Amino acid sequence: MDEINDRNGEPVEMLAITNEPVSRYVERATHYAQKSRADNTRKAYQSDWHHFLNWCKAHGAEPLPASPATVAAYIASLADEGRKASTIERRLTSISQAHGRARLDSPRHTRAVRETFAGIRRAIGTKQEGKAALPVSVLQKSIELLPASLLGIRNAAILLVGFWGAFRRSELVALMVEDLRFVPEGLVIELKRSKMDQEGEGQVKAIPFGRCADVCPVGALRLWLDRAGIESGPVFRAVDKRGRVGARAIGDRAVAELVKAIAEGVGLDPGLFSGHSLRAGFATAAAMGGAEERDIMRQTGHSSLVQVRKYIRGAELFKNHAARAAGL
Repeated sequence: MDEINDRNGEPVEMLAITNEPVSRYVERATHYAQKSRADNTRKAYQSDWHHFLNWCKAHGAEPLPASPATVAAYIASLADEGRKASTIERRLTSISQAHGRARLDSPRHTRAVRETFAGIRRAIGTKQEGKAALPVSVLQKSIELLPASLLGIRNAAILLVGFWGAFRRSELVALMVEDLRFVPEGLVIELKRSKMDQEGEGQVKAIPFGRCADVCPVGALRLWLDRAGIESGPVFRAVDKRGRVGARAIGDRAVAELVKAIAEGVGLDPGLFSGHSLRAGFATAAAMGGAEERDIMRQTGHSSLVQVRKYIRGAELFKNHAARAAGL
């Protein structure tokens, strides 16, 4: 074999080429390929595909390859069931991916399917109904109403850290004591991974001390860790009826149930709120306070201005309203 030199004329050391079969790497390649999507996304696609398979079985249709007429009829049935346009679009993506894996042409881009879906979007609309943002006033009132028990102390820490940290509920329950760093200015939290950071680059969030000690996220978290005797591992854990703290982190559903409970406790409809209401509440409050878009995004971790501007538009509905100029 001829010698290969680099740009400086020095010989380059080449890896030895062997005839070892690559078959033993196929399983690992499949494993890494599956990691290209978040677990929740992959599970959603699998669920969508099984739903389509069952629909085809019930209607005597061939799912793979599926004809354009079959797919068009399927999404029409979804629309008649009251499914959202975003859900139907995801189902189409799942069907398309299943065809791609089978090396088959996807029916999604055929004229029959495209026109059917366009008609569905026009008929049912595409607006996504999000959960309500939790107002600062409601957050403050809820903290006042929480009991002085260990459970109440934990819930106060969840609400305040979740709000001022603009955390997704999955990020909040995944926090470890090792991710926390208390500093003179407040608290620094290092996220190892989040929904929008599937490659694990990480994100650092700073939470300053609150102006009022009763609703200070840093103080609330310190109090919870001290009272619960937590020095390492999961930050937010279950507390049983006898006040004993568990070893495992709470589930993200617990955050949503907590937000709904405090909303109901102050006379609001709990159905309008979810775990996301903490994050949305921070973005809305920050926008109302005049925070810059880039500063809000730095805390929320949004990579696009589109979602952040939804909060800002909502916060500015009454700002400089034309009715004021009209003297109304």
